[in-house]
Parts: sequence; structure tokens; C-alpha cells
Amino acid sequence: MSTALNDDPQHTAIPLSRLLLPPEPPTLAPGIVHSNFSVQGDARQSFLAWQERMSPVYDIQPSSKQAEDTFVASLSRYTIDNLSFFDFRTAPNLAVRSLGRVSTESVRDITFSVFLEGPPAQFLGGKPRSDAQPIPQVPSILALDMDQPCTIRSFHGRILLLFVPRALVERSFPDAASLHGRWIHATTPLTRILIEHLVALKRQIVGLSKEEAHQSFLTAVELLVAAFSRQAGLSGNGRAAVRAAVYGQVRRHVEANLHDPDLSPDSVLASLHLSRASVYRLFEHEGGLAAYIRSRRLRMAADELVRFPHVEVQDIASGLGFNDASSFTRAFRRAFDIAPRELHEYAPLLQREHPRRERFT
Repeated sequence: MSTALNDDPQHTAIPLSRLLLPPEPPTLAPGIVHSNFSVQGDARQSFLAWQERMSPVYDIQPSSKQAEDTFVASLSRYTIDNLSFFDFRTAPNLAVRSLGRVSTESVRDITFSVFLEGPPAQFLGGKPRSDAQPIPQVPSILALDMDQPCTIRSFHGRILLLFVPRALVERSFPDAASLHGRWIHATTPLTRILIEHLVALKRQIVGLSKEEAHQSFLTAVELLVAAFSRQAGLSGNGRAAVRAAVYGQVRRHVEANLHDPDLSPDSVLASLHLSRASVYRLFEHEGGLAAYIRSRRLRMAADELVRFPHVEVQDIASGLGFNDASSFTRAFRRAFDIAPRELHEYAPLLQREHPRRERFT
């Protein structure tokens, strides 16, 4: 039988050279979108190319006035539906989302940056948190709200970054905006499991089906939100669940009444039948409920100054409860490092420079 097979003219033996070839590398499953991008070499050309690649979501600037000879950076992106996972290797730079930019775009994702190698970034924009600053030599995670201005100073290192739809985060964390600038670090079993899961996801995504990879993405999001919820005291037991529910109730009431001239901490407490002490504790990280209301009104004012360039600045301010022009200007400048009138004058230019974008791809 063997001899007959070997003598069959239709039978072709597999060449020995084919048998000695290494197996073909596994490929990504259909439905998982992947791309790579890298720059290296001459600092000026490489930096310009990196600026262009990052421009859909950040304005990239040099980290110092001292020119570098070379600039090396890379990213690897995996996207499934509306979830994106990036593996960055960075050189020093500043990543900026200005007030004008966030006011003219519709990118509202929450991002989670895991600093695996090198020093963690510095969060320079907005209001830096003092509750959990990065610990040297320990992987740290920074949460950012893409709907708020920020400046991030990065160093040489490696970052795993997730872009997560806001609605997905807010299923478990009722006020995603309050995550902006918060840090956690890998000093607890939960955060260590989270980082191990993300590293494994990056290493093993080739070979997973789309459904398996998507579930792994969702697990990562659940772990991230759980870690930040625990830090904020919004998870862990029945009492925490009540706090989370009240937190969401207050936030929704404030958002719905930003233009109400009578909106105040007292009106919120009266409308929702809540105690002052319990609500203050919930908004302590914002400086209290009054500071939270003021912050949300200032942010709404910034949006309206850009969206309505033909409406007077004072009309926008008074419509949000700021009846004293000087006080409004001072508060706005403290919050955003720009006078409201300046932002208002730039509005037509900002709308041309930053057409509304949905996501970073």
C-alpha cells in the first residue's frame, strides 16, 4: 500500500523545506481592529509625525524648551466595537486637551492609563488630587474624563490605556466626571489582579475570538471601575450602595437645574430630603456640594461661550447664576486659566480648528 501511494503520480510529497518552516503566527480574529504606529530618529520629523497621529484627541507639545536629538514613540491599538485598548511606549512630551478643544468636540470617553514602566505621568491640568498620588516603582493608574480639560506630562515609559464609553462607566460609577485626575496604585489585591489581567490581555489577544476578547475587555473595565469605586467609598456593602445611589441622585438634580437661579446646596437638600452632613461627605473630594455646583456651572458656561458666540458673556454668566461679572471672570480664570471673554472671542476659530470628533481611532 505504501509503495503504491508513493508511485501514484497524483500524490505529491510535502517538501522537506516546508516541514522545517516555523508555524505561521496566529492572527487576530475577525472583528478585532488592530493598528500599529511608531516614530524614531530625527526629533523634529518624528515629533511632528507623533503630533499628527495623536491629534484626534490630544495636542502634543514638547516637554521642555531644550531640544532632543531623537524622539521615539509607538502605539499598538486594538478596538472591538466601542472599546479601545492601547499599548504605548512614550518619550517625554506634554499631551494637552484645552478648554476650547473639549468645548467643541464630542469625545466623552473615560480613559484609564496604566503606567507599567518608567515614572508615571504628571497630571498638570484641572484640579490635581492629593488622595492617591503615584508611588515610585509601583504601577499606577490615572483616570481622565475626555470631556474636561487636562495637561499630562509623560516621560520615557510604557503605558496601557483603555478608552471606555462614558455610559459603560456610569453603570457602576454614577458621576464619571469626578474620576478626572484620580489615581490608584497597585498596592491592593484588586489592583494587582487588574494590572495582571490587562498585561495578559495584551499578550493573549492574538488567538482569542472576538467574543472572548470583548469579554476580557469588559472584565478589565469592571475591575477598573470597582477599584475606583472602592477608593471613593461607593462600593463594598449595602451602605456603599446607598451612598452611590444618593450620589447619582444629587448629581442628576444639579445637572438638570444648572440654569435655575435658585439652585444651591439648600435647595438640593430640600428637594431631595437629604441631610447636609451625608451629602457633604459624598462631595468632599470636590470641596463640598456648593463647590461642586459652582464647578459644574463654570463648565457649562465654558461650553456655552464656545457654542453661542453671538450671545453676550454676561448673559451666559447670569443664566447660570453668576450675577456679578467680576466674580464670574475671576472664578472662570481660576478654573480654566483663561478669561471668559477671551474664550468667547476665540469660539469661531476653535470651531473651525476642532471639528466635532466622536472617538480616537
